[in-house]
This record gives sequence, structure tokens and C-alpha cells, in this order.
Amino acid sequence: MTDGSFFALLSPRFDAARCAPFLTPPDGASRSYGEIEALARAMAGALAAGGARPGDRIAVQVEKSAETVALYLASLLGGFVYLPLNTAYTDAEIAYFIADAEPAVFVTDPARAAAAPPGPRVLTLDAAGRGSLMRAAASARPSAPVLRDESDLAVILYTSGTTGRPKGAMITNRNLASNATALHAIWGFRVGDVLLHALPVFHIHGLFVALNTAMLNGSEVLFLPKFDAKDVRRLLPRASVMMGVPTFYTRLLAEEDFGAEDCRSVRLFISGSAPLTPETFH
Repeated sequence: MTDGSFFALLSPRFDAARCAPFLTPPDGASRSYGEIEALARAMAGALAAGGARPGDRIAVQVEKSAETVALYLASLLGGFVYLPLNTAYTDAEIAYFIADAEPAVFVTDPARAAAAPPGPRVLTLDAAGRGSLMRAAASARPSAPVLRDESDLAVILYTSGTTGRPKGAMITNRNLASNATALHAIWGFRVGDVLLHALPVFHIHGLFVALNTAMLNGSEVLFLPKFDAKDVRRLLPRASVMMGVPTFYTRLLAEEDFGAEDCRSVRLFISGSAPLTPETFH
């Protein structure tokens, strides 16, 4: 059986970029591709040691961090099904998702662990990369990638529920691969591209459109915990690609003296997740 997992597609990029910077927070303390992959293997080992099996759902409601990205990769290489959940969801909303998806593991912020619904094993991870998941990973045997078919489920993303209760959209390894490779080609990703990332990582835009294409390219990602116009302006000269939502661009345009000099190194701006007005585009 050949490995049809999305991680198998990413793996050569991680090997080639092992010592290169991957996630660079505002303080500049980069985590390399090799470091994040090693952490992902340790996390996958910890999940498996705790009883998770290939095909099991791993529900995740945690803040954006390098460790969160490693957890996503851990789910891919461990053959689990990643279920990211909006950090703004209430306890009642989380109870619905847990009951509907029936995950084997629920990873949440330590401050919310006591309110976790019954059923899954509960692990914790905070915005600073601390929690019981990290302690388990520190002592776990790193996992080798688990062989998966390209038709196997890789991710569940819930719809917004505007016409009823949210429904879990099932995304396969093939879906992830086709989306990432198509966007990588259409947008002309090239050696040396640097992505400025200020999006959340619990939905398609921030997780798949942005991170998957960057990882497929072996790009450095300037990894902001959230959008801040001043931070984005400071980092834009280091970036060649930025992905955002329309409000990112309206807030940048509202900045005094924002203009072409800020954007001198950027070859590609992407706007998604909501309509972009013609005025903002121009």
C-alpha cells in the first residue's frame, strides 16, 4: 500500500527544508521545519499512546501557536481526523460538536478543561505551548507516519449552521492535496517566498489555503497570533505573500501613510472568507 496521506505529500518538503525557518513569531524566534516535524511526531506518539487509533477524531479548540500547527501535522501523520473548532465557541456549542463528531480526544485550553463535555479523553494546550499534551509528548515515543489512502478522511470542518445545525464537512487526504497543489501552481509559489500569516488556524483560509500551500513550498511563515495593523506593517517588507480577509486590508488602508513603500516586497495579496469591495481592491 502506498501512502496517500497529505502528510506524505508534505514530507519531502519538510526533509528539504529541515533546517530552514518555518514559523517565525513577532519576536523573531523561528521554529524550523525539522523542529515542528519532530514535535508533531512526538504529539502523534502521545495521542497513540493514550489510545487514539487511525481514523479517530481529534477535536481541537486552542489558541493559535506553533504547537497548534504541530498538532495539526501530528493528526495527519498519525492517521487521525483533525477537527478544529473556533476558539469563540461557547461550552454549549462545544458540547454539540463533541456529541456529533464523537472524537476520541479533545484538546482544549487548560482554563476550559473543567467544562469539557463527557466522552473524549481531554488534553490541554495553551497559547504559550504549555499543557498536558506537551507533557505527554515530552515522554512519548515519536510516531512514524501511518499509511493512509488518499480517500481516507483527514479533516472535519463544521459549517456555520446558518440554515440549521452546523454539519461536519468531511475532507479527505485527496481534497487537501488537490487544493494545496492547485493553489501552489495558480499563485506561482516560488523558492524564497515568505508568507505573512495573521489569520486564525481553525478554518479553511488560515489552515489550508495559507499554511498548506506554504508548507508545500517549504516557505517561511511570519506567524502573527492575530491581526495587528502595526505588526503587519512592520513585517510586510519581509514578506512576498500575504493572505487575509477584507477587514485586514481596510484597516491597513486606514493607517496613516500606508502605501506602496509598505508593499514593496509583496508580489501577491490574497483576500478571502468574505466579499472584497471594489473600492478596497483598487
